[in-house]
Amino acid sequence: MIEERNSRIVGAVPAGARDRESAAKAVQEMFTSIAPRYDLLNHVLSFNTDRVWWWRAARTFDSILKHPDARVLDLCCGTGDMTFALRRRTNSGSPQIVGADFSHAMLQRAAVKGRGSTLRWIEADALRLPFPDGHFDLVTAAFGFRNLADYDAGLREMVRVLRPGGQCGILDFGEPRGLIGKFYRVYFKKVLPAVGTVISGVQGPYKYLPASVERFPSPEEMLERMRQAGFGEASWMPYTFGVAGLYRGVKKSQNL
Repeated sequence: MIEERNSRIVGAVPAGARDRESAAKAVQEMFTSIAPRYDLLNHVLSFNTDRVWWWRAARTFDSILKHPDARVLDLCCGTGDMTFALRRRTNSGSPQIVGADFSHAMLQRAAVKGRGSTLRWIEADALRLPFPDGHFDLVTAAFGFRNLADYDAGLREMVRVLRPGGQCGILDFGEPRGLIGKFYRVYFKKVLPAVGTVISGVQGPYKYLPASVERFPSPEEMLERMRQAGFGEASWMPYTFGVAGLYRGVKKSQNL
C-alpha cells in the first residue's frame, strides 16, 4: 500500500494502484490518454482562470527569472503552460528554462507549442531527476506535484537539485471553505468530471482529479513536509478564494 504518515497519504493513489510503481504508471497512462485535448479542457473547466494562476505564480519569482544566468526547472510540465508563463517573465537575455515530464505525449505537445524558443524539454521522472545536486535556482511544479507517487520523495528531490538559497514554487488545487467551498465542491465533484469525460472521451482521469485533490495534504501539513524535506522557509498563498494556491519554499543555505 501507499505509505501513510499521521493517517494521511503521501502520494497519489489512482484507481487500481497497489504500490508506488503502479501508481506512477497509472498516472502516466492517464495523462497520455488525455494529452490531445488537455489544453482545451484546462481552459474550459477552469473558465480560463488557469491562465491567471500561471501568471501569478510566475510573477512571484521575477527576481530569479530576470537574471540571465539563472537555471530554472519546471517539473511535471505537461504541455508546457507553466513553462511558457515562466519564460514570459524573463528579459531578453533569457535564463535557462527546462520543462520536464514523464509523459512523452505531453512533452510532444509542449515541444510543438514552444517551437522556435530557447526552452528545453526532457522526459524525466520527478522522483529521479537526471540533474546534479544544486543545479537550479528555481524549481516549479504546476498542478502536477499532487500526482506524484511519493510527495516527500518529490520534495527531497526538489531540494537536492536546488542550490542553497534556491526557491521552489508548487502551484496546485486546494479546497475553499464556506459558501464558496460548497458551490465549488458541487462543480468539482459533479459537473467537472462529467464535462471532462465528454470532451476528452476518457472517463477515468476526470473522476480521479477531484479525488486526488481531496486526498492531498492540507496546506498546514504540506508546509510541514516542505520544512522536513529541507526548505528553511515555506509559505502558502491562496488563489481565487483557495480554489488553488502557491506553495513557496527556500532551500536552507546548509542542509545538515
